[in-house]
Amino acid sequence: MGWPGLVVLGAAIGLAGWWLHPLRRASCARWWVALLAGVLGAAVAHMAGNVTGLFHDGDTLEWPVCTAVSLIAVAVTVGVLSRR
Repeated sequence: MGWPGLVVLGAAIGLAGWWLHPLRRASCARWWVALLAGVLGAAVAHMAGNVTGLFHDGDTLEWPVCTAVSLIAVAVTVGVLSRR
């Protein structure tokens, strides 16, 4: 997966994660903050996997790891920015 794939994956996870998060309505996080968190989460996971050698064979672990880290980043971002 290249950088365009990471951006699309992070954007899709960011928007879907923001839309499905239970604290979305109580949060001051807008959709673009969640989108940015998703893209940054996927990019960080991709770079960390390449540095550690986890993604040496290509796409086997790259998609699920980048998806999971991106989803966690969006959930934490929207949750932290929620007001109670």
